[in-house]
Amino acid sequence: MPRVAIDVLLKREILDPQGRALERALPGLGHGEAADVRIGKHIELDLEVAEGELEATVEAMADDFLTNPVIETYTWRTITTDERADANS
Repeated sequence: MPRVAIDVLLKREILDPQGRALERALPGLGHGEAADVRIGKHIELDLEVAEGELEATVEAMADDFLTNPVIETYTWRTITTDERADANS
């Protein structure tokens, strides 16, 4: 059963107030080298689908439910157990 990671960000032309706030705060925390900060969502899920249906299933889920295609964009990939966001917890 493949595990999929979906990363969602606001489109470039949409103002990201959370990213802007973090970008302004980082220099005060000693990280002045950070720029163009964007904050989004990271979604991971296991899918029980036939191998040939994975791409269509993920894209349908992202387009129909997981993102707002008017203001957000996404990328996705299959991941291994070691690549899970909770792998080191």
